Amino acid sequence: MNSAVDTYISKAQKWQPESKKLRKILLDCGLTETLKWGKPCYMFQENNIIVIQGFKEYCALLFFKGVLLNDPHGILLKTGENTRVGRQIRFTHVREIVEMEPVLKTYIYQAIEVEKAGLKVEPKKHGELILAEEFIDHLAKQPALKNAFESLTPGRQRAYNLFFSAPKQSKTRSSRVEKCIKQILQGKGLNDR
Repeated sequence: MNSAVDTYISKAQKWQPESKKLRKILLDCGLTETLKWGKPCYMFQENNIIVIQGFKEYCALLFFKGVLLNDPHGILLKTGENTRVGRQIRFTHVREIVEMEPVLKTYIYQAIEVEKAGLKVEPKKHGELILAEEFIDHLAKQPALKNAFESLTPGRQRAYNLFFSAPKQSKTRSSRVEKCIKQILQGKGLNDR
């Protein structure tokens, strides 16, 4: 047991009983624990397998390679529209965890086997980005911005492009671009600080 995880759980204002029960199940399955990204993370041979997450409406187990797991119970959920690999199992009460313990262990052991087998999800082949018109205008006017953007990883480029393209109004798209120029020039991703 990791003392940082002890502290995290003891200070949690929500989902404390649920986190304790999930922790016990994960440790019973032979995983090691640490604190990563401010959350209890469970590993097999130094590889991240699962993290316990607490949200406003639920707590969850996030399986890092959840897309590779068989889901006969239909309990693995995508965390967002653009999520490709990770999958969650969500809970709203410790009673649900207790009732599901045998099923949860099956999924956890399956995740360990996926890691032992070295299975990976192939990176998605992305076509050429179709950039927001407002961003194209800025790139044309600022060669340094164009170079900085092209130096970013494809994932960071896509994140910016999604952010810039989302608003319906051109004014809002332009405003978003202008707010991010400095960050792009610094080589940072959309959510980097």
